[in-house]
Amino acid sequence: MAASPVEYTIGGVKVHFPCKAYPSQLAMMNSIMRGLNYGQHCLLESPTGSGKSLALLCSALGWQQAQHAKQKEGGGHVGDKGQSEKNLGDCKKSESPTRCYCVCHSNADRAAVQPAGLDKETGQPLHTASEHVPSPGESQAKKPSLASRLSEKVQTSLDSDCEKDEDFRSDRKRLRTAGFKSQKRQRTQQGVIFIDDEPELEKETSDPQSWRTASSNQAAGLSSSCSASEPCSNCPCASAKDKLKDKDKDGRKKIPKIFFGTRTHKQITQIAHELKRTVYSGVHMTILSSRDHTCVNADVAPHFNRNERCKDLLEAKDGRSCRYYHGVQRMREQHTLQWVHGLREAWDIEDLVTLGKRLRACSYYAARELMQGASIIFCPYNYLLDPMIRESMEIDLAGQILVLDEAHNIEDCARESASYTLELATLQSSRDELDGMVNSNIRRSKHEPLRDFCYVLINWIQESQELLSERGFESASKVWSGKNTLSIFHSLGITADTFSNMKQNLASVLEKEERVGVVNGKEDMVLVPTIGSSTATVLKNLFMVLDYLYRDNCRFAEDYRVALQRSYTWTNQVPPDVPDARGFLVRPRARHRQSIRVKREVLTLSFWCLNPAVAFSDLSATVHSIVLTSGTLSPMASFSSELGVKFTIQLEANHVINKSQVWVGTVGAGPQGQKLCATFQHTETYTFQDEVGALLLHVCQVVSKGVLCFLPSYK
Repeated sequence: MAASPVEYTIGGVKVHFPCKAYPSQLAMMNSIMRGLNYGQHCLLESPTGSGKSLALLCSALGWQQAQHAKQKEGGGHVGDKGQSEKNLGDCKKSESPTRCYCVCHSNADRAAVQPAGLDKETGQPLHTASEHVPSPGESQAKKPSLASRLSEKVQTSLDSDCEKDEDFRSDRKRLRTAGFKSQKRQRTQQGVIFIDDEPELEKETSDPQSWRTASSNQAAGLSSSCSASEPCSNCPCASAKDKLKDKDKDGRKKIPKIFFGTRTHKQITQIAHELKRTVYSGVHMTILSSRDHTCVNADVAPHFNRNERCKDLLEAKDGRSCRYYHGVQRMREQHTLQWVHGLREAWDIEDLVTLGKRLRACSYYAARELMQGASIIFCPYNYLLDPMIRESMEIDLAGQILVLDEAHNIEDCARESASYTLELATLQSSRDELDGMVNSNIRRSKHEPLRDFCYVLINWIQESQELLSERGFESASKVWSGKNTLSIFHSLGITADTFSNMKQNLASVLEKEERVGVVNGKEDMVLVPTIGSSTATVLKNLFMVLDYLYRDNCRFAEDYRVALQRSYTWTNQVPPDVPDARGFLVRPRARHRQSIRVKREVLTLSFWCLNPAVAFSDLSATVHSIVLTSGTLSPMASFSSELGVKFTIQLEANHVINKSQVWVGTVGAGPQGQKLCATFQHTETYTFQDEVGALLLHVCQVVSKGVLCFLPSYK
C-alpha cells in the first residue's frame, strides 16, 4: 500500500485515508456512507486482511465530522429536521389527538369516557405543540450524570486533598430516584477521488396489593399473562415528540456517537493502533472495559471478586472508601486528557491505566466518565448486546451508530446475552437477604413481593426435582418450552401484570436515600440499607429474562427453553475440631490439617435463549445505523434472518490479492529429502523435527513480509 495519504469524496463526504485504498475498502466505505446518510443497517463481508478496520474507522469518523461541519454552517442533520417539523405540524392541525389503533390503545370503552385532549391511557391532558416541551439539554440539567455525582461527592474534600489521606474517608450517599437509571437512558482539491455513490422521602399511604392477590383477580389462561402491561409508542404524535429528545440544548440535532464493538480487548488494541495511522487520531474517544483490565487499587485488583470489592469500597461499608475513585475528576474530561496529560492521539487501555496510577485516579470510572464527551467509544461487543451490561455501564444506544467488527460469532454472543443461569443456593441466599429486610421492617411493602417471588421460584424448583430424567453419569435434567414455562408461572401467580409491579418494587428497593436518625444520641442523616450487589444482580437478571418472555404479547416465548439440571461437584471441606479424651478441642497445626473432599448436589435453573434476534430486538429499532462486518458472513440472507434485522445494504467484497498470488498444495518432503509423515510415532523423532524446522526456515527465507504457521497441537 502506498504511504502517502489520499482524500476521497464518497457520498458527498470527504474521507481522509492514510494510503491508497484497495477496491474492497472503497466498496466498504461507499456502503457505509449510504447506510449512515439514510439511517440504514449494513451487512458487509470483506476477506480477512483486506483492511476492514481502517475502512470502518475512516468512513464513520469522516461522516461524523461532516455532520459537525454541517451543523456549524446551520445545515442541521441529513433528512431529519424537516420530517420532525412536519410531524409536529400534523399534531398542530387537530385539537384532539389522532385516534390510535395500536393494541394498547384499542379499548373503545375507555376512549369513549375520556374527553377530547386527554391521554386515553392516563387521562392526563396532552401537551399541544404550542406548549413548552423541555429539551434534552434542560432535562440533562435535572439528571445528575456520573460527572456531577463525582464532582458533588469530592467537592468538599478537594481543598484538603494534599493534607489528608483519603483511604478512610466515609462516603456520603445521596438520594437516587427510582427512575434514575432509566432517565439516563433516555472541498474539491487536487488528488481528490470521487466515487458514485423521585420525591425526597418514600411515603406509603397504603399497602399495595400483593402480586399474589393481583394474579387471583385475573382471568385464567395464558392470554392474560401475556397481555401488554405497558403502553406502546405507536401513537401518531409520539414520534414527533421523540424527535425532540434527539436535540441538544440549543435545539440542534445531536450528532450520533460511534460505538465500535470488537470481539476481544486484544482487538481493541489493534483498532487503536489503526486509528493512530489516520488524521482522525485526535478524535475524542474512550475505551470501556472491565475492572479486570483497568482497576488500579492494590486492595482490589489482585482478587478474583473485583466487582464486589469495588462496590463495597464505594459504599464504604467498613468505613473505608476508594481514594482512586475520588481522584477521577483529575482525568474525566477529554480536553484535560489530551492537553494536560498528553494523550493527544489514539490511546489504548494500558495508556489510561498508566495515567491512572500516576495520578492516583480510577481509570475504570474515568473511562466511563469520558464516554460523555467522546465521539467514538470502543468496547467488546457483549457490552453493547447484553442489556445488563448496558445498564451497569450506562450505555444508551438510542440514535447512535453501532459498529460490530469481526462479528462472525455475534449470534452466539447475542443468544448468551439474553440467557441466564443460576444455582438454587444462590437464589436461596437472595431470598434470605430479602427476608432479613422484611423482618427488619426496611421498605417492607417493597421487599415482601420480591421475597415471595423468590419463595415461589424455590418451591417450584424443589417440587420439580421428581420430574428430572437421568441424562448421563450423575446428571439429570428437565426442559420446558417457553410457552409451557409461562403457563406454569401463571399458575404460580407470576403474570405480566404482577411482573410489572415487581419491576417497580425492585427499582424502589435499589434507591439510595438518607433519612433522619439518631446516631450516638444525636440526630443525623442515616443511609437506608439496601440489598447487596449479588442479590440485586440475581433479581435484575431474572427480570431481564422475564421481560423478554412477556414482551410484545409473549412474542419471544417460543425462542426460550427453561432447563432444571441436577449435577454433583466435589468441594474441599476442612474437618471440624474433634475433642480429645478429656473433652478439649484439639486443632492440628495448619500444615497437618488436611481438607477432605465432599460431594455436593447442585441444582441449576437455566433460561436458554435460542434466537439471537431476541437481543437485537432492543437495538435495531432505536439505533441510527448498525454496521456489521466480518470476513465470513455468507450466506448473507440466513445471517440477516437469524438476527431479525433488515440489512438494507449488503456487500460481499473481493479479496485484495489476485488469484495468481495464491498457491494451494501439499509438501511431501523437506529440503533434505526426508519424507514428512506427521504421525504420532514420527513426530517424536529428531529426524522429522529437524526436517520440519529446515522446511520452515527455508520458507521464511524465501517468503518476505512474514509467515503464519499453524500446528496441529500446542505440543
